[in-house]
Amino acid sequence: MAKHENEVEGVKPYDGSAGGWGALGAVARALKAQMAVAEDVRTLMRVNQPWGFDCPGCAWPDPKHTSSFEFCENGAKAVTWEATGKRATPELFAQHTVAQLWEWTDHALEDAGRLTDPMAYDRASDRFVPIGWDEAFARIGAVLRGYADPDRVEFYTSGRTSNEAAFLYQLFVREYGTNNFPDCSNMCHEATSVGLPQSIGVGKGTVTLEDFDHCDAIFSIGHNPGTNHPRMLSTLREASRRGVPIVVFNPLKERGLERFAAPQDPLEMLSLGSTPIASTYYQVKVGGDVAVLKGMMKALLAADAADLAGGGAGLLDRAFIAAHTTGFDALAADLQRVSWAAIETHSGLSRADIEAAARVYASAQRVIVCYGMGITQHRHGTANVQQLANLLLLRGNIGREGAGICPLRGHSNVQGDRTVGITEVPSPALLEAIERNFGFAPPAHKGHNAVEALQAIVAGRSKAVVCLGGNLAVAMPDPQAVFAGMRGLDLAVHVATKLNRSHLLTARESILLPCLGRTERDLQAGGAQAVTVEDSMSMVHASRGVLKPASERLRSEPAIVAGIAQATLPDTKVDWAGLVADYALIRDKIEAVFPDFYDFNQRVAVPGGFRLDVPASRREWRTASGKANFLLCDGVEEDPRVGGADVLRLATIRSHDQYNTTIYGFDDRYRGIAGRRDVVFVNPLDLQRLGLAHGDRVDVRTVAGADEPERVLRGQTVVAYDIAPGSVAAYYPEANGLLALDQFDERSGTPAYKSIPVRLRAAS
Repeated sequence: MAKHENEVEGVKPYDGSAGGWGALGAVARALKAQMAVAEDVRTLMRVNQPWGFDCPGCAWPDPKHTSSFEFCENGAKAVTWEATGKRATPELFAQHTVAQLWEWTDHALEDAGRLTDPMAYDRASDRFVPIGWDEAFARIGAVLRGYADPDRVEFYTSGRTSNEAAFLYQLFVREYGTNNFPDCSNMCHEATSVGLPQSIGVGKGTVTLEDFDHCDAIFSIGHNPGTNHPRMLSTLREASRRGVPIVVFNPLKERGLERFAAPQDPLEMLSLGSTPIASTYYQVKVGGDVAVLKGMMKALLAADAADLAGGGAGLLDRAFIAAHTTGFDALAADLQRVSWAAIETHSGLSRADIEAAARVYASAQRVIVCYGMGITQHRHGTANVQQLANLLLLRGNIGREGAGICPLRGHSNVQGDRTVGITEVPSPALLEAIERNFGFAPPAHKGHNAVEALQAIVAGRSKAVVCLGGNLAVAMPDPQAVFAGMRGLDLAVHVATKLNRSHLLTARESILLPCLGRTERDLQAGGAQAVTVEDSMSMVHASRGVLKPASERLRSEPAIVAGIAQATLPDTKVDWAGLVADYALIRDKIEAVFPDFYDFNQRVAVPGGFRLDVPASRREWRTASGKANFLLCDGVEEDPRVGGADVLRLATIRSHDQYNTTIYGFDDRYRGIAGRRDVVFVNPLDLQRLGLAHGDRVDVRTVAGADEPERVLRGQTVVAYDIAPGSVAAYYPEANGLLALDQFDERSGTPAYKSIPVRLRAAS
């Protein structure tokens, strides 16, 4: 954090490393706050173990299980948050109206504890009241059957949904007659799912965890592992210790990318030492990703030409380019056209810095590029992803051991639910396989993604929503319009473990259905069940809960989906009860529909599971051209429509006490924030230039076009911080109101949470 003179309440620079004793202390506090310590410690020993349960947090892959401690600080928070001893019983709802609960913070709503009973909204008393499972299903089915057009209903999926539940969900929805599948991936890595298939033929990463043992350079771009995927820090630490350069491009200085103290290393802990992570840290301007990537490629091509002129073999992998790619000449011409002046202006970096990064890339034989939502959540998110692919292809760094592209997913099965059919654009192969295996013809037309679903709800075209987990309304942009639209629905169904704000946006008929968590035993007619999840590197493995369920009235997600389906589809072609009795039968059906899951039950029984096929990993390109494609992006500017000396680019960010919309607490330890979230991080030079000071209260105002209303986030406290000049950051979801629903990457539909043009003005 930048040095400053003014003391501000709840703001104190953090001088420690990521991890270390601070992480252990945070785990201890989470244990104490949520459950009996002894029970929780035993539970944590089963996290990410072959015969335990998958962490309900991030999707970083599990290592080879050499330790009993395969969890991180934020993973422990996720486990204790779900396995809490607190309960949100019918008595809680009897004591508080929905209007009263609305005044609670998002943290307090979830901290009320686990939902224990199905609940239905009673408008007369403004309260949720208990309802039986059969009646709940009957009410839901009656409303859904009442629509002549199934496309008037939206079916949302959270990334924590298991493969088994997601497969049943998409099967039910398609038999119902729609492809409206807004999904949490639409808000994060949809740019990956759209961009990479066009580049390399698959919308997933190409690396495995073992590739990090063989790489000789890592580029980390637009992500914060210390908070969002902390177990990755152990992998980066090992690479750093064997001398691998780790080049970081990120607007904010993030402690997890600077240095890390491994809690599992006694020597490092006792000596209060740490391991440096980034060998070089470049603070690219928010929205400057295309500029810096084009700059690196431009520098690489210039160095290649110079090497050839000097009698060398050149720096590009010409044999790979000739055999495996198309579009190189067009890319080279595009890079020739772009000027260094434009690259420097829009990236915020000097030509010398970009050329230095390109030299690191060119000198390495095996390069991995890791990236997160700092790349995808932009107006040109898909183009950002494709420029990353271009950079790797220039030196053959895809389909080689120790090299490849590594998108860092969020929830632990956000990739898996898409793999098993949660998509608004079904392929002909998926449709044919469903009809062949289940005897009904699913709809073929495109459905709604998340932005389209909320636009339809706001406009009144969609009249009902079923949410399989998540906090949809809070996660989306433009809460004022979204909240009003949700309150105008006929039906809102939420399958959930805990209460959140989206549940309080009551429709004419609102029903809460409490489900088992990842940590809990799942007993069905066929006995104890396991579910499966897919991590960021396409590994599929089993997850078996170990705890007694929070309530005997909870049901599993597959059972709830089946119950809704049976109540909605009286002439269904699917044996819902049989599938729910034994999840192995669901996996048999997944295998029948998706051939990549061959021998599913046998392979997932092996500790650690199996990897799904990623053709690009072996240089098989399933693109229209049959090759990997160099793809172009016009210009280097994020949004040329807005500008001005006082215009800053705002990125929404998560705190360290947060996972997606779940707020565990009000501290952001590594950024030096304690007990508050009403802050905006600003470079000290920008503060000076704008006549502001550390600790001032400001209103954050959007730079609106002629036909756009100004949006305002009021009463934020300015914090001087080490962030790229011209860039600012504020917390998600509080800052979501600064973004309109129509501000997204047009190719993927991903909202532009990471690049909002704003001005700072003294608080009104």
